Amino acid sequence: MMNVLLLPELREMLATNDQEELRQFCTALNPTRTAEFMEGLTNDEVWAVLQATSVSRRAEIFQYFEHDRQIDMLSHQEPSQAAELIAELYSDDRVDLLQEMEPDRVQQLLELLPRSDRSDIQRLQAYPEGTAGALMTTEMAKLSEHLTVREALDALSKLGEHLETIYYIYVVDAEERLRGIVSGRQLIASLARLHTKLADLMQTDILTALATEDQESVAAKVEKLDLLAIPVVDDSRKLVGIITHDDVIDVVREELIEDAQRIGGIAPLREDYLKISLWLLTWKRGAWLTVLFCTAMVTAYALEHYEQTLADYKWLVFFLPLIVSTGGNSGNQAATLVITALTAGELKVTDWLKVLIREWLVSLLLGGVLASIGILIGWRFAPSPQEAWVIPLTILLVVTLGCLAGSMLPLILRRLGLDPALMANPFIAGIMDITGIVIYLNVAIWVIGKS
Repeated sequence: MMNVLLLPELREMLATNDQEELRQFCTALNPTRTAEFMEGLTNDEVWAVLQATSVSRRAEIFQYFEHDRQIDMLSHQEPSQAAELIAELYSDDRVDLLQEMEPDRVQQLLELLPRSDRSDIQRLQAYPEGTAGALMTTEMAKLSEHLTVREALDALSKLGEHLETIYYIYVVDAEERLRGIVSGRQLIASLARLHTKLADLMQTDILTALATEDQESVAAKVEKLDLLAIPVVDDSRKLVGIITHDDVIDVVREELIEDAQRIGGIAPLREDYLKISLWLLTWKRGAWLTVLFCTAMVTAYALEHYEQTLADYKWLVFFLPLIVSTGGNSGNQAATLVITALTAGELKVTDWLKVLIREWLVSLLLGGVLASIGILIGWRFAPSPQEAWVIPLTILLVVTLGCLAGSMLPLILRRLGLDPALMANPFIAGIMDITGIVIYLNVAIWVIGKS
């Protein structure tokens, strides 16, 4: 509500060109709140407001606008002003923005940037998408191992406003190879020893990421050791950047979204749902729907094979959806648990026997509970108490098969180098549809033949 109330005042300031009031608006609040208050303004109005403050403050506010809005403003505003803002953004953020802009506009902006910024952008753009190099920032506290604590503090006081974070000070040699790290806490604690060299303070047992390493692997390292940032090195151990925890959170969030889409039988969407084209959305969803559709056709052939049994014992038809869905649900449950455990690193393919035994025991417990409910339903609909046993026996078998298939298929797919998150659930759905019907009707033939 406050955002809406401020809009007329902001527009009045713009109309009267009240630069002092606009400057105070930009500096009075946290940058996040300032960006929120401007949500109702047009992009041109937002840009005009930002021009009233310093370029550093402009960049702080700008980073809190929606990604698409940032791209739109940088693409359509005056080139020299846009280039000035880009030069002030963190290296990883500006590379992300430039990669989604029109090539002609990018070239125009690059020509207006200082040579050092232009070289930094081109170097980061050279790293393949999905690698640590593409995610890292080059703004870091990098100091020589020969500096004393006093000299390090002096250097940091000059560099501080240009760095994304000073959680750690990265200590390098003359060739800029990473030698160790000194935490901010260590540096503060060493104020009584101002002449101590960083080489004598630094920790040398440090975790690093290779610039060519997969982002998900880096995220797992940061998450496991609860790091605030991780240094990125090249093959010669030269320090080339750092990845901060906020960027790791973005990777983890994207990974979770992609896994959720894969588990649903959808190829991961690289764009927002409302922005992706209808044709691409149809393709990504249609591939596995087609597989499931073909599987359903096989199910129809299975039913045709037992046509006479179903004609003689019509009451069996009532329970077909129950049997098929129970088997499919138990299989999908097991598959989801195993897939998430694989993704989290809790399971390896070599643990297959432990998983098999565990799921077999769980399936007996689950099947027993559901079978006890099934016998009550069977007594209600079956022609005789003996025939009622078809339902609980089938439920026990399909739940057992579903749990075993659901737990083993992701491990098999991973062993083959395939994506279990994308492929497991559609395959399990198809397997359990067919085998559920076959088990159900064969159990029915056997039980009815005995009664």
